Amino acid sequence: MPIPSSDLLKTKLELLIQSFNAILYEPDAYGLENLKHHNLAGDDPERYKHWEWPQGVGLYGMWKLYEKTRKPEYLAVLEDYYRTQIERGLPARNVNTTAPMLALSYLAEHTGSAQYMELCAQWAQWVASAMPRTEEGGLQHVVSEQANTGELWDDTLFMTVLFLANMGRILKRADYLEDAAYQFLLHAKYLTDTRTGLWFHGFTFQGRHNFVKALWGRGNCWVTIAIPVFLEILSRPAASAGSLNMLRRFLQAALEQQVKTLAALQEKNGMWHTLLDDPGSYLETSATSGFGYGILKGIHSGLLSETFRPVAEQAVNATVENIGADGVVAQVSYGTPMGRDSRDFYKKIPIRPMPYGQSLALLALMESLNP
Repeated sequence: MPIPSSDLLKTKLELLIQSFNAILYEPDAYGLENLKHHNLAGDDPERYKHWEWPQGVGLYGMWKLYEKTRKPEYLAVLEDYYRTQIERGLPARNVNTTAPMLALSYLAEHTGSAQYMELCAQWAQWVASAMPRTEEGGLQHVVSEQANTGELWDDTLFMTVLFLANMGRILKRADYLEDAAYQFLLHAKYLTDTRTGLWFHGFTFQGRHNFVKALWGRGNCWVTIAIPVFLEILSRPAASAGSLNMLRRFLQAALEQQVKTLAALQEKNGMWHTLLDDPGSYLETSATSGFGYGILKGIHSGLLSETFRPVAEQAVNATVENIGADGVVAQVSYGTPMGRDSRDFYKKIPIRPMPYGQSLALLALMESLNP
């Protein structure tokens, strides 16, 4: 399959940008209805309408776009969003509602906003000192609907741990950085499939197992992205060279093992299945985009060999093929809870446009256009 030209990539990127706000603010009727009946904190479900992990991932993509281009209109999208949501009132804190804080932490640092920085500092302190923990001190994957007691999920690394690490960098809090590093190591300990280097969706200390042992596509892409982003954050503050090098070596090896298996499982059209090792499950774009972005970022940061570039390029090509004329990314699976009874659960997740689908495609195309 031919690699897209830079002109085509730029055209598709512009379409993604034009459609971003519409997808960011599109209400999730199913999610809101569910929160009316299953709301762990018991607060106003309307507060979650535009402040959850799908928006959080989308906003990170918009921040990276602004960081790359410095176009004021992209900064305005972020500032308008955060101003509106803060005025409306934010929902209760959990793993998924922490996701929008990652982009806000960069925005607070960039703008010098005391209001934004104070909010980020308070939220980071909550993660570090009050967020529920599993055995061995893992961040429990508490979500808006349920506590998930004793559970580790791969999603947590992107949704919460990257924010904690970035605030550790900004505030020069070594304890935050150390806790974030520990979370990566602990999650790797319990979620890595030692046969393949891929990651299971979750682990529970209540029974000590990996649920249905799902090697879920988008869950794995959070890891492919989170490792290079985390190491990039860690490389900025002054740190012990010995400990940083050891951590980098560990995570680099984990990333390489994962990507080796991903290369073997990639379909000829550049995509991956929503269950990576199950060809009977549908092909899924958000995971494909995430792998493309994460692998390219790994190559550009020196974590991965150039030999993996064709894998990433084919993933970017598949992403381009799934961006419609309206800029909406097709073949994106809806938010996916833990499959607890059968791997077939993942095959039944519906497909619909989502902010993270837009953002992961945006990130993949931007990284592909990097020199």
